Amino acid sequence: MTASLDRVPCTVVTGFLGAGKTTLIRNLLERTNGKRLAIIVNEFGDAGIDGEILKSCGIENCPEENVLELANGCICCTVADDFVPALDQILARRPKVDHILIETSGLALPKPLVQAFQWPAIRNRVTVDGVVAVVDGPALAEGRVAADMDALEAQRAADETLDHDDPVEEVFDDQVACADLIILSKGDLLDASAAERARARVEAHLARNVAIVPSAHGKVDPALLLGLGLAVEDDIENRRTHHDGLDDHEHDDFDTFVVDLPPVLHPGDIERRVAAAVETGQVLRLKGFVHVKGKPMRLQVQAVGPRVSHHYDRPWKPGEPAQTRLVVIGLKGIDRPRIETLLSA
Repeated sequence: MTASLDRVPCTVVTGFLGAGKTTLIRNLLERTNGKRLAIIVNEFGDAGIDGEILKSCGIENCPEENVLELANGCICCTVADDFVPALDQILARRPKVDHILIETSGLALPKPLVQAFQWPAIRNRVTVDGVVAVVDGPALAEGRVAADMDALEAQRAADETLDHDDPVEEVFDDQVACADLIILSKGDLLDASAAERARARVEAHLARNVAIVPSAHGKVDPALLLGLGLAVEDDIENRRTHHDGLDDHEHDDFDTFVVDLPPVLHPGDIERRVAAAVETGQVLRLKGFVHVKGKPMRLQVQAVGPRVSHHYDRPWKPGEPAQTRLVVIGLKGIDRPRIETLLSA
């Protein structure tokens, strides 16, 4: 069919909170040799942090208008309302885009999203080239699926008779189950022994043979990620997940909120506050931008588990309000007033 030959390939990039999806995509943009790209970013929260990071790349083959943010909730729950209109917008671009990258939120399940590619309204226009799962190497090396699940995951790793019914573990399982390629991230933080432990942890979750590719700083050859030509939508029903047979899933196990703060005097001030919030054990992920008083540059802040990092990513744009805005993601029941107090201290 001519229609199938003309379909635009899409790569779904999934992975748990803070695993390194945005870093992977940003590096991918810089190495695609002129291929015209578009990106759909599913920012689960009230501030488009990941989308802003990608928009600031300044790469000619993926201009700012080709980065679309879906901020109304998890993409697998809002496919009809958000994802399909975003695809329509991208497919109307001229010149035509060559490839679409879809970065899901850390909470998203890939299977419902891929199943949407079977819908008549989009089936003849796009295809799933492949599903890439990014997993956190250092956390996995320590026996956890994420950097901040220490106590729970230690118990589960020690007792093989327990069902992995924790919501975080189930999300991880479902993402790995749908993957055609797994990127083991943060390889620069792993020695040989830790890398082997991380790989073994991933393999324990795999029901089929899937390549695991180590990566540092998100650097992976685009030839490994793009042009797989797998048409995953035709095979997705064979990929078994925890949520098979369910109409949908809930994210009541997670809370997300935004904290707006005044300017800080020094990057160390915000690093200290973020570290204090993370030390409560309630924060799964924290990310955002900070206005450092007197500085023309925007400070980007990331916290995953005990690791807090920050760097100046770009100047504030003309007319752009210099502000401090942090997105906090935690398990249900997180003590929001306490976290806000620690971030404001």
